[in-house]
Order: sequence, then C-alpha cells, then structure tokens
Amino acid sequence: MRRMHEYPIGRLLAGDEEAVKAAYDRFHAQPVDLELLHEGPYPFPKFRTTLRGTTSVSGPGTFQGRERSTLTFGPSREPGWWIDRADMPEQFPIGVSVRNVWTTARNIVLRSGNPHNYLRMVEHIVAFRVGLALDDVEVSVSSGDPPLFDRGNLDIYEAIEKVGIATTDEPAKFVTVDQPLTFGGTRGDFLTFLPARPGELGLRVDCAISWRSAIGDQRIVYDLTPDTFRIGAQARTNAPYKEYLYARTIGKLFAETRNLGYTTGNILIHGRRSYYNEPHLIYGDRSLEAVWHRSTLDLLAAVALMDGARFAGTIVSYRAGHTQDVQMCSKLVLHRHLVPHS
Repeated sequence: MRRMHEYPIGRLLAGDEEAVKAAYDRFHAQPVDLELLHEGPYPFPKFRTTLRGTTSVSGPGTFQGRERSTLTFGPSREPGWWIDRADMPEQFPIGVSVRNVWTTARNIVLRSGNPHNYLRMVEHIVAFRVGLALDDVEVSVSSGDPPLFDRGNLDIYEAIEKVGIATTDEPAKFVTVDQPLTFGGTRGDFLTFLPARPGELGLRVDCAISWRSAIGDQRIVYDLTPDTFRIGAQARTNAPYKEYLYARTIGKLFAETRNLGYTTGNILIHGRRSYYNEPHLIYGDRSLEAVWHRSTLDLLAAVALMDGARFAGTIVSYRAGHTQDVQMCSKLVLHRHLVPHS
C-alpha cells in the first residue's frame, strides 16, 4: 500500500525516466515540515466569482524602485482575467493565459500585440486567480512594472478581502488531468499533476525545495483554502545575498538592475549559512517562507494561466521553477490533457 504523500510517476511529458526516478526517490526521502489539510466541503463558491467593486494597491516598482506603481483590481467585462495597461489606452487588455506568455527567464512576463504592451512578474498577481478561486477580474496597471511590498502580497489579499468577492449565477467550471502526468527537468526536478477523484473539487499541493543556502530543504503539504493561500500571500520573493549586493553596487551600471526595487524589507535575502534579514513564516525553529512563496505565488500562478476553468486534483513539485511550471501547464493545454471534472 502506498504511504500518504507518496505519489506515482505519471506519464512523462518531458525528461529522462531514470533521472525522474532518482528525483522521486530524493523527494520522497525529504520529510514534510508542515501539513495543513482541509476536512469538509469544497472551501470556495461553486459558482463563478468576481469582485464587488474596485480596489487599488501601490508600492515601489519591482524594476523601477524609484517610481510608484499601482494595481487596480475590479470586475472584468469578459470572462477570465485581463491586464489593462492604463498608460497604453490604445492597446487591448492582455488575457491571462499561457497563450500570452512572453518569457519565463527570471519571472513570468505576459504580453499581447504591441511589444510594449506587457507586464513583468505577473506571477505574484495572477496567483490570486487560483488562490481565491476568483474567476473574472480586470487588473489595471500604471506601467509594465508591478509593485513590491514588505508583506509579500498580503496587501493585495487584504484589498480584495475588503472590497469583497461576488458570486454570479453561473456555475464554475472545473477541469482535471486525464491521467497522472509528470514533467522532468534537467536539475533533478519534476512536476506531477494527478487527477481528482470523482466529486472532489479541491486542489492539494505537495511542494518541496532544496537550496544550497540557509533556505535548505523545505517541504509543505496543504489543501488550498482561503486560509492557506493567505499564509502563502505573506511570503516574499527571495534572492541570494550576492545578487542583492550586486544590484546595490556595480549592478547600478546596467539597465537590468540599475533601479531594481529590492530592499531588505520586500525580499528574503539568503546566504550560504544564514539569512541577511529577518525571515518570516516561522514554524518551530525555522522559516518556511521560501517554500510558501514557491508553492503559492509561483506555482499557482502557472496554474492560473490554464484559463477557462478551475483545476482540481493534486500537484507535486520538487525543485521546479517558473519555466518548468509554464511549460508543464502549456503542454496540458496544447495536448488537451485537461478534461471536464465534476
């Protein structure tokens, strides 16, 4: 009998079979640091949702830290999530979809039409589509540079909570995968998507990371609910101390890092043996901030790009990143591995 939190290798969509097996062995040998499982009915409305009104949040720009950046969330005029560049009124809104991914090199960038009609680091924004089962939203942005916050993205969570989520009279659509599917990477990493059982609409995430730094090995298992997503929304992005130091010194000579808005407040800075600022989300004697960020604000963002329906099932992630996330979700859409679920 398979033990809890051990999973089969699915049909390989990418990667070497032996390498994936070795990665699975390392993953299953890594202990679970935190488990938050939900008992009871599906924790979100079973009807499509939108916002009751508009709400805005502002902060220093991620890539232009000297400039203020504002996000305004409101109901969308069409189904799905849309990003409207308020500074480019002649451009169409960008649909939040794998079809509009421009690059995943360092973060997920969405673009539509004009090459200037883009938004960088969208993962921390569109993750709310999945994390709160929020179906139809338009996000108006003042530039292509989103803000960074000292509390992760809790500012966005609280703004949405304050304005309120409205339920429509249209039933929500759900999808799952047609079979267990695995995407193996090239760094001893993998993603596996497992189908939901009949009648189960929830999403379970088992996510593990392994860093050669103070972050180390971290693994959490949770069922997605408003409460578990709120925890993850607090987790800041992280950067190695060398990267932070570079951006603050000689990196100022180069356009890519000259105005990078990283501070000791809005990111988690880690070195080989210790953190260089105070880590958040402490459980017992260690921080799980990095794995919470990875599993909610990164991984769920890629799931949000599978537009059209909510995903039900189990996602297992080991040492994966943005590019692998998006490639996996793209394959699920492109090769029609997503099937209706109820």
